[in-house]
Amino acid sequence: MASWVRAVVEAIHSSRAQAVIYLAGGASQALGWLLSVPGASGTVLEVVVPYSMASMAQLLGKMPLQFTSKQAAEDMALAAFNRALKLSGPGLQGLRSREEEDKVSSYFLLKAIADGCKVPATIQSDVQEPELPKESVEQFDEDQELQQVIDGQVCMKVYHFSDSMDKNFNRKIILPGSFNPLHDGHLRLLEVASSMCDDGLPCFEISAINADKPPLSIAEIKRRVEQFRKVGKNVIISNQPYFYKKAELFPGSAFVIGADTAARLVNPKYYGGDYNRMLEILLECKNTGTTFLVGGRNIEGVFKVLEDLDIPVELREMFISIPEEKFRMDISSTDIRKKQGP
Repeated sequence: MASWVRAVVEAIHSSRAQAVIYLAGGASQALGWLLSVPGASGTVLEVVVPYSMASMAQLLGKMPLQFTSKQAAEDMALAAFNRALKLSGPGLQGLRSREEEDKVSSYFLLKAIADGCKVPATIQSDVQEPELPKESVEQFDEDQELQQVIDGQVCMKVYHFSDSMDKNFNRKIILPGSFNPLHDGHLRLLEVASSMCDDGLPCFEISAINADKPPLSIAEIKRRVEQFRKVGKNVIISNQPYFYKKAELFPGSAFVIGADTAARLVNPKYYGGDYNRMLEILLECKNTGTTFLVGGRNIEGVFKVLEDLDIPVELREMFISIPEEKFRMDISSTDIRKKQGP
């Protein structure tokens, strides 16, 4: 074992402090060393190894520009400190020995079994009832989970309606939209896009938060989700209306968009008129491994494909064209709603 590992853990333990430790993937061997030091169970609150890009993004709340960097290490340290503040109880450290902690946890386990069997539990006289921890797992129903997404307490809710166990769950092929209503063009577009990708889990995505409109209501979200349940397709409800935020939430994924959306993505108008700002934001998306599969769309009465757009040289490899011969359906949710009437 490295001597510095023992020194760190023993120093923390002797000061009666507690710690949360986040390890980079290459340092995972240190986990065994950390937990082998006597007193580690009273010192180490939690150890996390964010091995994948998605895990790191979820841990930090963003995608680092470079994983092996001073900034990434500082971000991990700050996240660990904040996590430790949540997990540790001020003034409660060192109140019991390891043997006493084992006794309390054993009685807690027996009490949980008794409660599950609906029989009374007798607590030994040397263990006080208040010492037994309360159950901390809280179950939420669908409405509560969706409200948490709307309020920004959680980043997404995923509905798995298709059998995709053979797919790579870390990488997704995502078709974002409002899907009001879902139509055959949407289904066909995601099918064609998925056939062009080597791997990835096909998903539709709806943002409950709109940049220019009020959030969707829970009832409206559930109504739209029901469309996907009926056709057996996965759908994600997120709270990120902007693509650069979606890229942080789903690193390494491919987003399926229309030529009209691609045109807006590279238009400085939507970045306060700042071309360099547009380039900076989209290059950050590129660093997460994001790609855009672009299908043809009618733009002001003219059918346009990716090749008709002026994509900056620095970004061109991010954008992949879906050939017109593979997909063209001149249909939109807006037209369908107009035909359906009020």
